[in-house]
Amino acid sequence: MIIRRVRFDHPDAVKLNDEVQAEYHLRYGDGGDATTLDATDFNPPRGVYLIAYDEYDRPVATGGWRSQDRNEEGNEDGDAELKRMFVVEQMRGRGLARRILAALEEDARAAGRVRMVLETGTKQPEAIALYTSSGYEPCAKFGYYRHHEESLCYAKRL
Repeated sequence: MIIRRVRFDHPDAVKLNDEVQAEYHLRYGDGGDATTLDATDFNPPRGVYLIAYDEYDRPVATGGWRSQDRNEEGNEDGDAELKRMFVVEQMRGRGLARRILAALEEDARAAGRVRMVLETGTKQPEAIALYTSSGYEPCAKFGYYRHHEESLCYAKRL
């Protein structure tokens, strides 16, 4: 696997984002994640977006982080918010998400962020297992879905 930094509006990022949105819709029936994202949210040094490519140069996994500071949605100063973690179905179970997560944590730490935070949902047990086994702990709800019953929020000190 080769992990590359790309813009959030890169064609491969758009393709994988469409796939993850379709999966969210299947799991939750709500059309996908409605959180507002802008391509510039992931521009270094205030964020980064990564794609893992297989040996045939196909995009197979993705994830990014964006800077957040204290706001009305419950974030704290120094937060790095994890977004769009996704592995295509045929590549799951190979540790790709864990590799992307580690790279994102390292990048956010190097950028001076102090806490990685994320929102996931009750219908994503694989994500919950990844995050809890990687040292993430439940935290106060934040973000777009903070008032939704199916929303779960986790944090980890960097």
